[in-house]
Amino acid sequence: MYFQQFLNQLHGCASYLIASRHTGAAALVDPGIETDPYEEVLAVRGFHLRYVIDTHIHADHISSARALAAKHGAQLCLHAAARVAYPFYALTDGDELALGRDVGSRPAGEGPWGVRLRVLHTPGHRPELMSLLVADTERTNDPSLVLSADALFAGDAGRPDFGGGDPAAQYESFHRLLALPEYTAVFPGHFEGPCGKGMDGRPFTTIGFERLHSPLAQLDRDAFIAAITRDIPARPLNMTAIEATNRGAADLSWAMLTNAAPVPAADLAAVAVRPSDALLLDVREPDEYTQGHIPGAVSLPQADLASHLDDLPPGRPLFVVCRSGSRSLRAAQFLTQVGFPHVANIPGGTLAWRRAGRPLERIPAHVEQPSPTV
Repeated sequence: MYFQQFLNQLHGCASYLIASRHTGAAALVDPGIETDPYEEVLAVRGFHLRYVIDTHIHADHISSARALAAKHGAQLCLHAAARVAYPFYALTDGDELALGRDVGSRPAGEGPWGVRLRVLHTPGHRPELMSLLVADTERTNDPSLVLSADALFAGDAGRPDFGGGDPAAQYESFHRLLALPEYTAVFPGHFEGPCGKGMDGRPFTTIGFERLHSPLAQLDRDAFIAAITRDIPARPLNMTAIEATNRGAADLSWAMLTNAAPVPAADLAAVAVRPSDALLLDVREPDEYTQGHIPGAVSLPQADLASHLDDLPPGRPLFVVCRSGSRSLRAAQFLTQVGFPHVANIPGGTLAWRRAGRPLERIPAHVEQPSPTV
C-alpha cells in the first residue's frame, strides 16, 4: 500500500492519497482546491486515479473532486445521502472500493494483492458524512487505519450545526469509531480550523489514545451533546459561497482564501478618527454584533462575505473588525485577494475597543440591521 497525507496549513484541512503499489490504482479522498501536490505524486509514482472521494459536502474549503475525476476518468464518489446537483457514484454503509487485483486475475497460489476501502456511514456533522476503513490486504484483511473525516478528530468531534447536522447522530458515530480496535490509526479531515472547537493540533491519532484521552470520550450521551452544541465557533469564512460551489449550485471557486498575505493594521485611534467615507465592517456573527459593536460598524458575517461583495462600495477604505482580530485578518486578506485596494485589519478587535473604555452600540433583536453599503 501507498499512503500519503496532504495538510493545508492555511485552512487546517487534510487530504489523502491511497494506492496499490501492485496495480497503480489510487483513490484520492477530500482533495482541496490546489491540485498540483496530488498531480505530482500521481505522475512521479505512475499511479492512475480510480476513485475521487468526498467524505461529505465541505463548508470550509472548495473541493477539486469533480475536476480531478473528470480529468483522470475516475469515479466521483460520495455517500448516497449527499444532496448535490451533479452525478456521482453513490456509496452506502459497508460498501467496499478495491484498488488491488480481483481474485480471478491473480496468479495461482499468490495471496491477495491490493488495498480495500470500506465505507462507514458516520453522520452527525452532516447527514452524508462517511468515514473510510483502509485495509492493506497483502498483510491482513483487517483495517489498519480509518479516515475519520469530521466524525472524529484528535481530541474532538465535528460541529453538528451545518446543513442537517445532528448532535445525537454525532454521538453515535463518534462511539462507533471508538469501538474499532485500539491499534487503528486515525487520520481525520482536519487538524485545526472552524469545523471543531477542541482539536489538539495533531493530524493523526489512534483509537486507543482517543478512548483514553479525548474529553468527549469520557462523556455520556447527554453531556456529549451539550458539549458539542455550546460555544460553537463562528461559521467559516465564505461558507455560504463555498458550500453552494461544492453542491454544484454555483461556481464560486474564487471564494476560497488562498493567500495569507499581510494586510495593513489600523490601531484604535485610527479607527476612531477614520475618514468619513470609510466603511467599518464587522464580520462577527449577527448575535455578536447586536450584543455590542463599535459605533458606525456595519454587520456582514464572514460566512456570507463572498456572497455580498457587490454590496461593498468599491474604492472606499474598508476597516475590518471582529472579536479579537483573527477572523477580521482572514476577511481582510480575502478582500485584498479579490481586489479591494484599501483594506485594513483592526488587531485586538472589539475586545480591545471595549477594554480601552470606548463605547459600544447595541441593537435590539427586532431592529433590522443596516446594509453594508450604508
